[in-house]
Amino acid sequence: MAVRTVSQLFDLTGKTALVTGGSRGLGLQMAHALGEAGARVMLGARKADELEQACAELQAAGIDARWVAADCAQEQDLRRLVDETLHRMGEIDVLVNNAGATWGAPAEDHPLEAWDKVMQLNVRGYFLLSQEVAKRSMIPRQAGRIINIASIAGLRGNPPGMQTIAYNTSKGAVLNFTRALAAEWGRYRINVNAICPGFFPSKMTAGTLKALGEQRLAELAPLQRLGDDEDLKGICLLLASDAGKHITGQHLAVDGGVSIV
Repeated sequence: MAVRTVSQLFDLTGKTALVTGGSRGLGLQMAHALGEAGARVMLGARKADELEQACAELQAAGIDARWVAADCAQEQDLRRLVDETLHRMGEIDVLVNNAGATWGAPAEDHPLEAWDKVMQLNVRGYFLLSQEVAKRSMIPRQAGRIINIASIAGLRGNPPGMQTIAYNTSKGAVLNFTRALAAEWGRYRINVNAICPGFFPSKMTAGTLKALGEQRLAELAPLQRLGDDEDLKGICLLLASDAGKHITGQHLAVDGGVSIV
């Protein structure tokens, strides 16, 4: 075949992307990236008002965006999310597993119900949604991209002051889930990769940033900064597009270098 240009390789025109946790923060940033590259975007999250606002923001940017309110920890909601996406937007080409939860507590006192809540969403939810999308859309067509949002918390322990044993454990699980799924589903031409964000200002990280200090956390990074509203766009688009068609089972930390020191 003719060798494509860079712009052609990154082009997602005609593709559909499903982004969970897409109503704000990192999910909304990645939805922008996919939509700006030409994809139709379906957002999934729990709160309808936040989804409606996010969808309006994407549409104002010229992106074909829709939303479905769904709890990504619940099996029936995940099935409904896939049903609605297939019905309203067609086959699912890109799945971004981004919805997540955390809980702060010393390991010796961490509530079991909080552990279960984190695992239910961060691990079980990723598996169930990936399975549903693959069986109903990607495997039959022998094509697809799955991007799992992990964290640098899955690569290492925490700096003093952070006590998130369940979150760290769940994100470590996401990394090996990514490798195992990539190995098994490569024969269906489904690429499965993970992104490991570092410290980004968001609703989820607000407590940590306040407790430890944004300046202190920025100083932990060789680049001396936190992540911003652009820093996940490039890697998300690479892994979602044909520019990354020979990449699978991998993870990349987007953390200003925190995880290397």
